[in-house]
Amino acid sequence: MSDLRVAVLGVGLMGADHVARITSRISGARVAVVNDYVAEKAEEIAAGVPGCRAIADPLDAIADADVDAVVLATPGSTHEKQLLACLEHGKPVMCEKPLTTDVETSLEVVRREAELGRRLIQVGFMRRFDDEYQHLKALLDSGGLGRPLVLHCTHRNPAVPHGFGSAMVVRDSLVHEVDVARFLLDEEIASIQIIKPAPNPSGPQGLADPQIAILRTVSGRHVDVELFVHTGVGYEVRTEVVGEKGSAMIGLDVGLVRRNAPGTWGGQITPGFRERFGRAYDTEIQRWVDAVRDGSNIDGPTAWDGYAAAAVCEAGVESLNSGEAVIVDLVARESIPGA
Repeated sequence: MSDLRVAVLGVGLMGADHVARITSRISGARVAVVNDYVAEKAEEIAAGVPGCRAIADPLDAIADADVDAVVLATPGSTHEKQLLACLEHGKPVMCEKPLTTDVETSLEVVRREAELGRRLIQVGFMRRFDDEYQHLKALLDSGGLGRPLVLHCTHRNPAVPHGFGSAMVVRDSLVHEVDVARFLLDEEIASIQIIKPAPNPSGPQGLADPQIAILRTVSGRHVDVELFVHTGVGYEVRTEVVGEKGSAMIGLDVGLVRRNAPGTWGGQITPGFRERFGRAYDTEIQRWVDAVRDGSNIDGPTAWDGYAAAAVCEAGVESLNSGEAVIVDLVARESIPGA
């Protein structure tokens, strides 16, 4: 079988990484087309990839006869139109989160895909492909901890870009923990409350940082998340599950931990998300390519997962503004056959 011909839309930080990944580390695929709203950037990327062309219009790139599948790394505000174009042309698509930027359009994408009778959309929640999360999921599924009761999560960044607002902490950072909770616990989130502690005085003016998210699942299980996106220290992502028969934690960088002197222990902190989850991204894209080549089209989070995460984050932003717990408004999955 010939290599899968992939169009990468958006070649900023994530998109350029995906181009390099597919070109150098993924088997069975090649980058045939790139697109970016900065045309010069797309031309530069295309010039460095054999057999690759830059196409100025993203919808033309999707429709191009030399494109078999699409990676969306464009701004979230463009996703709805681009996803619908992928569905129209019957082309499998790996969509970086968010699915879309609001609940209504995310739900519409889910419905439109369900009408086709086959799944074409995979959403880029890469943590599901990380070795540590895979091991933790396998432990839970085996019953090794008994019934999981409580989930503790920590999400810390060294810094965020200029203009990163308080709602983005929910939509861009918490969204990963929302998907992690749904993935590990195998159920939906029923309610969310965002608590705002005293802000970090070293952080950007006006940014509510840190934040504490309290989530409750439909069966009543508890999830809490510390979100601290401007620590000035490093990238720290930890998850602990407490079950009826014990607990387990990932994200300790145990390969680097060392004992230095009596009473102390420590190690280095991962500097950024690409270092922490680089291998997970490779696994995610390889499995997606393999799925498209074998006709199953997806091997990971679905459009429904993108919609469910968007619904929780929408309620989270409402809670950020009110301080109160908010019920997540999620349609019944069974009401959309094929979702």
